[in-house]
Amino acid sequence: MSGQLGGACAGLQILEREKFAFENPPGVTPELSGHEEVLQRQLRPEARVDVIEMLESLDVTPTSMMDVSDGLSSEILHIAKASGLGVSVYEEKIPISDATQKVAHAFGTSPMNWALHGGEDYELLFTVSPSDYEKITDCDAWSVIGHMNSKGEKCFLKTTLGETIELHSGGWNSLANQGGNKKQK
Repeated sequence: MSGQLGGACAGLQILEREKFAFENPPGVTPELSGHEEVLQRQLRPEARVDVIEMLESLDVTPTSMMDVSDGLSSEILHIAKASGLGVSVYEEKIPISDATQKVAHAFGTSPMNWALHGGEDYELLFTVSPSDYEKITDCDAWSVIGHMNSKGEKCFLKTTLGETIELHSGGWNSLANQGGNKKQK
């Protein structure tokens, strides 16, 4: 997968906090300094066309690819369902920026929760055939975060504590309710 995750959710949390502070009492000046990285991730996401170009230059054709707009867990489950395969993802391999970690800790939450379920990061999650694996391992533009499993297996997060947790979708589902959007649980 390309880039880092959770930054857009961190930016949204900062914006929501500062909006609340501005409105209660009215007129308080929002404090946004020091959060430029995560605010940029929320307010000005960029399509990762560079990743596609790099893969082409390596002569690698992904076997699947989608943007991480609904949270990593949701996108992993989409790829697993479409392929009929299971997935194992490793917590320590999921890239989260220092800025995102700092904001998550300030809000008393796990940055991994934002990476898995936050969405709107617009990084690319992709799979490659085993024969192309060696071609992609030496590139800083992406991280290898896991692997596909046998047909019919479930999707799991392998934690740094040695636990194996089944992944469930926690990302945004814009079609869940035609009258208004709801978080998918």
